[in-house]
Amino acid sequence: MAVMRVLVVNAGSSSLKLQVVGGGEAAGDGGAHVEGWDGRDVAPIAALLDAAGPVDAVGHRVVHGGPDMQAPVLVDDGVRDRIAGLVALAPLHQPRSVAGIDAARRAVPELPHVACFDTAYHATIPAAAATYALPAAWRSRWPEARRFGFHGLSHAYAVQRAAALLDRVGDDGLRVVTCHLGAGASLCASLSGRSVDTTMGFTPLEGLVMATRSGSVDPGLVLWLLTEGGLTASAVSDGLHHDAGLQGLASTPDMRTIIDRAATGADDAARLAFDVYIHRLVGLVAAMVASLGGLDVLVFTGGVGEHAPVVRAAAADRLGFLGVGLDLARNASVTSGDAIIGTPLGGPATLVIEAREDLEIARLTTALLAH
Repeated sequence: MAVMRVLVVNAGSSSLKLQVVGGGEAAGDGGAHVEGWDGRDVAPIAALLDAAGPVDAVGHRVVHGGPDMQAPVLVDDGVRDRIAGLVALAPLHQPRSVAGIDAARRAVPELPHVACFDTAYHATIPAAAATYALPAAWRSRWPEARRFGFHGLSHAYAVQRAAALLDRVGDDGLRVVTCHLGAGASLCASLSGRSVDTTMGFTPLEGLVMATRSGSVDPGLVLWLLTEGGLTASAVSDGLHHDAGLQGLASTPDMRTIIDRAATGADDAARLAFDVYIHRLVGLVAAMVASLGGLDVLVFTGGVGEHAPVVRAAAADRLGFLGVGLDLARNASVTSGDAIIGTPLGGPATLVIEAREDLEIARLTTALLAH
């Protein structure tokens, strides 16, 4: 059987990432990253296909699948409109996912297009983890008012890759906490390759401190800002999404800059931002471990997780009570690629894994079209 070549389309808030994947590997000339993409231009897609050659299908990263789309699905006009109907649940990300679908369908309308959802991996979390303790009338009227979880494509890939690196593929009962730390950040607890808990919730705003997003805040504070602070709902939303997180604490969303500034010992704002980030990270890792009843593997992935040894070391130091330990020299030397960085002392294995949503999307697309 011929290897299926999949064009993976990942439309971000201001960029378009394209990658051709075949046989579980990215084609050497089949990638492009377009900054400032306007959401309509099909030229980058056509140019990549001219360079990379024919493909058999297109796989799309879609952030939100809502309560119904819990597995990859072949895109037609109806599915496209259902995805667009979820914009209110992910206002920063969903419109761009729709734009990517529209542009790619215009560029190669003859190919099958498959939507792969960041929420789908978390469809297996139990009701105890998915349910908010809201008034019964609200939950009945709005069944979608629940925890969905995000970054599922990254978490799913990292769990599979970690098992392979540790020669534990198919290990029933393997307890893995994956830390996707990037501009957006979330944790996931996986048992036997299935998500059982995660830190993001109804929207990608809940959980960890992020680059410009606040992570979890007391809902009472949000109500106070509206009723006593005089802010509009739009202003609160804009602040929590765009001006909070590391940006709000240290006037920069860039963890590298914060680490450099904090290292001088004279930048209190940067030090506070780093400390708040680590405090929230280790607390929520411990919560994920509690959901699993223990920890076998801890994985760092995403831009910060892969490229910031200082963050990994600080988190591991605070997680020593769970048996987490690092080979400090090895940790300091790893800023790219996949590596085992934990000390072999019988505690959890600790790994760095490159985020490869593109490979997971290609795998899911191929699997759907093969049946």
